[in-house]
Amino acid sequence: MYDSELAEEEERRRKRAPWGVIALVLLTGLALIRNGSGEFDVGPPQPASAAAAPDTRAAPGDAAAPGVAPLPYSVPDRVSIPAIQVDAPVMGVGLDADGWVDAPPPEDPNLAGWFTGAVSPGEKGTAVVVGHVDNQQGPAVFYGLGALKKGNKVEIHRQDGKTAVFEIYGIEVFEKDNFPGDRVYGSKGTPELRVITCGGGFTKQNGYDGNVVAFARLAEVR
Repeated sequence: MYDSELAEEEERRRKRAPWGVIALVLLTGLALIRNGSGEFDVGPPQPASAAAAPDTRAAPGDAAAPGVAPLPYSVPDRVSIPAIQVDAPVMGVGLDADGWVDAPPPEDPNLAGWFTGAVSPGEKGTAVVVGHVDNQQGPAVFYGLGALKKGNKVEIHRQDGKTAVFEIYGIEVFEKDNFPGDRVYGSKGTPELRVITCGGGFTKQNGYDGNVVAFARLAEVR
C-alpha cells in the first residue's frame, strides 16, 4: 500500500472512532455478558470498594506519568498482567452482525480483543481491551481481573516493537443496566486503557449482570 493510501486509511479509521466509542457506551457490556458461563462453584474475584477509580473527568491525578508522551498508532499483539498471571495474544475486534461490540472467540480461553474503533494502546485517548471471564471449560483470560489493585501494571506489546506499560488506578464492577459509558470510555486527553470482562452476579437465564472494568494510565514505554 502506498503512503497516500496508508494516510487515507488512517484518516478513515480516525473518523470511525466516535461511532466506535458510542457503540461501546451502549453495547460492550451486553456483548460480553452473553458469552460468560458462570457455572463454577467459586465465581471470579470481584473488585474491592477501596479500589474504585476517582469519579472525575479532569482530576490532576488523571494525567499520564511525567515525561511519558503519547505513542503513534500501532496494532497491539499481546497483553501481559503479571499480578494475575495473564499473558495472552490480542486480536482486533469490532462489531458483530447484530451490531454488538464483538468479543474474542470463546473457544480459546487465553485470547484478548482490542476494540479497533477506538485508539490503539499508548495513543492519546482511551484504548479498550476486552476478554472473557470464563467459558464452559473453566476460567478464561480475564478471570482474575477483579483481583487487581491500584498500582498493578498492564503491559501491551505493539507491532511497532514498543511495549506500553499502564498502571492501574481503579478497578470496579458496574451493572449492565447502569453502565457509566462516558466515565469508562471518555477520553481524558492522555493515553489511557480500559480492560473489561464480565462480572457481578450470575444467573443461567441472563448471564452475568455486570462488567468488571480496570482503569489504567500510561506509565512507561519500553
